[in-house]
Amino acid sequence: MSKLHPTIERVTQRIIEKSKDSRRAYLDLIDREADNQPERSQVSCSNLAHAYAGALEDQEALKTNTGPNIGIVSAYNDMLSAHQPYGRYPERLKIYAREVGATAQVAGGTPAMCDGVTQGETGMELSLFSRDVIALSTGVALSHAMYDGMLLLGICDKIVPGLLIGALRFGHLPAVFVPSGPMPSGVSNKEKQRVRQLYAEDKATRAELLESELGSYHSPGTCTFFGTANSNQMMMEMMGLHVPGAAFFQPGTKIRQALDRAAVHRVAAMGKDGNDFRPLGHCVDEKAIVNAAVGLLATGGSTNHAIHIPAFARAAGVQIDWTDLSELSKSVPLLARVYPNGSGDTNHFHEAGGMGFVISELLGAGLAHADVIGVGEERGMGQYAQEPWLDEDTLKWRDTGPSGNDEMLRPAANPFQPDGGMRLVEGNLGRACFKSSAVEKERWTIEAPCRVFSTQKQVADAFTAGELDKDVVVVVRFQGPRANGMPELHKLTPALGVLQDRGYRVALVTDGRMSGASGKVPSAIHCSPEALGGGPLSLLEDGDIVKVCAETGELSTTADLTARTPAPDPVPDMGTGRELFAMMRSSADEAEKGGSAMLAVAGL
Repeated sequence: MSKLHPTIERVTQRIIEKSKDSRRAYLDLIDREADNQPERSQVSCSNLAHAYAGALEDQEALKTNTGPNIGIVSAYNDMLSAHQPYGRYPERLKIYAREVGATAQVAGGTPAMCDGVTQGETGMELSLFSRDVIALSTGVALSHAMYDGMLLLGICDKIVPGLLIGALRFGHLPAVFVPSGPMPSGVSNKEKQRVRQLYAEDKATRAELLESELGSYHSPGTCTFFGTANSNQMMMEMMGLHVPGAAFFQPGTKIRQALDRAAVHRVAAMGKDGNDFRPLGHCVDEKAIVNAAVGLLATGGSTNHAIHIPAFARAAGVQIDWTDLSELSKSVPLLARVYPNGSGDTNHFHEAGGMGFVISELLGAGLAHADVIGVGEERGMGQYAQEPWLDEDTLKWRDTGPSGNDEMLRPAANPFQPDGGMRLVEGNLGRACFKSSAVEKERWTIEAPCRVFSTQKQVADAFTAGELDKDVVVVVRFQGPRANGMPELHKLTPALGVLQDRGYRVALVTDGRMSGASGKVPSAIHCSPEALGGGPLSLLEDGDIVKVCAETGELSTTADLTARTPAPDPVPDMGTGRELFAMMRSSADEAEKGGSAMLAVAGL
């Protein structure tokens, strides 16, 4: 392992310095929590009886307090293909716990909404705040003080960040995240994108589109493109919160079950009564957060994590912002091209060497912290730079070797591009994120008259009417956390992609989010401050010249905004439960801090 790269060292030290007070407060909190958690033998017998009554065959072990009791927090539902495999997990995890003298109980469940199902629908306005609901649900699940460790079952977009935020407030306990793996590959992503664009141009029927989509999303497991869900799994590996190498083995396979078993055995071994105590709050430190950011950049992961990383970092007392991400991006090379940044999917990435290869390359180039604690049998990141395999029925690890596909994975010495492709753009229109790794370099700079919209439907109507057949910067405002919950605007991608394919120079500027599945069209997203309440986007008018430049980091207009009156704030819509989230909208902070009302009001 090489000496740490100076940029990684510099940014890490800056994060440590600005987090000094908040991190100290967090560590003091979890130390107090560890001291205050009562031994179960001292808890009221009535309380214990309530907790043990449903334990059936584990009841005797719980009564005699013979081993650690592990709390399972599950995001199971069978509407999400990624979470459908979790239905049978509790019974298996309990068996694995008994093998090492432990017990396990389902502490609670969390909601798990699917952004793929709610794209373009009103339910998407609940999506970002579902992360906070998941964190709250995790807190409720763990509030019973019955547990010596945590197993966290979740995969998709807001679910892993939400589980992590909630679990970190119980950071005096050890924890392991337990993924279930991606579905097998189906219709190629290139073909799926082709049919989507044909449909956008009215050249394919709805039946043809549905058949194509079902060919891609076809069975239990995570969607195979490298969106937010699979980026989550990548980051859990980079932070050392999985059993090493667990991210991308498919559901139902023998090695997947062996990795699940290892997860239970590891969390049981890391309790405070053993000789390998690893509380979650100490595992997730400044170095682990930097590793998550580095992994995101090196793999071209989802832009949603420009919001999630600052949010879950705050839960651990760590302060990281888009300046840090952008500076890291300048030194972290792009090692992977996975759809939407390449033709292959997550399964192809895994087969080519996957996370073991990526981590090995990053550590070898001094681009990641090797001394993150992790949850593997060996402390540090060394085991994460390998791949797990089964020697008959025994789980072992081995070196990954060179990339198995140079079109999918490349070494740090010969990357796809020299930087990580997530850039900060800023100027008189605010601060925003630009995912340059997904965009051809000749499109990194777009300067054109803008068209201003307040909804995705308005954009779609203008596209259908031919009003956007020109060089244009499409501005979609009032899509921030306080306006409508900051929904993903993935439905914009096919129409804007068509315009780009017709030869026009097109860009998107928005205070909303774009899906982890989005790419191709240059986009300044998460624009902060948001338009609601008079942010700069609220002052733009049709025809203003707007410039978006990833090369120079510019997001600006030549228009004089000083004398303009902001466009009126929209009246919040009701229905689909959106009105129940009014308190979250009204208290949410800016996207760069994570867009969270819960963390803002808590003073974190």
